[in-house]
Amino acid sequence: MKLSIIIPTYNEEKTIMEILKRVLQAPLGDGIEREVVVVDDGSVDSTSQLMKLYEGSAEVFYYRKENGGKGSAVRYGIEKSTGDIVLVQDADLEYDPNDYQKLIEPIIRGETPVVYGSRELSHSEHSSYLFYLGGQAVTIATNLLFGTRLTDEPTCYKVFDAKLLKSVQLESSGFEFCPEITAKVLRKGVKIKEIPISYAPRDREHGKKIKAWDGVVAIWTLLKYRVKALK
Repeated sequence: MKLSIIIPTYNEEKTIMEILKRVLQAPLGDGIEREVVVVDDGSVDSTSQLMKLYEGSAEVFYYRKENGGKGSAVRYGIEKSTGDIVLVQDADLEYDPNDYQKLIEPIIRGETPVVYGSRELSHSEHSSYLFYLGGQAVTIATNLLFGTRLTDEPTCYKVFDAKLLKSVQLESSGFEFCPEITAKVLRKGVKIKEIPISYAPRDREHGKKIKAWDGVVAIWTLLKYRVKALK
């Protein structure tokens, strides 16, 4: 069985080498191969030069595309992935790849095709109180619209059975990728299992890109895909 780890990146020259090191060293369990798909969303820093260190790697595959947003990079990565399980990993150091094994185990055991890593279940810190409130607003909106009991919808760690993920027609280009995939998976009647994860938040000064307006867009996206007919 193979795990595909998609890393969308944009101007993360300060962290991309370290996150790749952690991703490649993370334990996965017996018999699990890994494939790391790095999608450079038009970075203008030294990311492309740094990634030359992985040319010819049997595990790390680097793709560079024009800037189109996180969602477009993730969708590109999904197209290029060949694994049985797909996991999304941000290029910064907020999320810990050592959580991979416990995130993929429920899918391997056949318990569920979708697992989300929850920062709230582990009572992790947040970059700011406003960021926490925004995340909770999106989570509450998800629960109200879809009758779920999620604790952390905006989490980066979203893990999918690859066949299910590739059966979902995705459209979003920006950060609204997260609520779109959540809404469409729930509309299919799939239950999302949450697992506590580690989290080391960074602030805007250290490169955090998501903004308050993205929370508004996320809620609107949830509402749109709650009522829109699925393709």
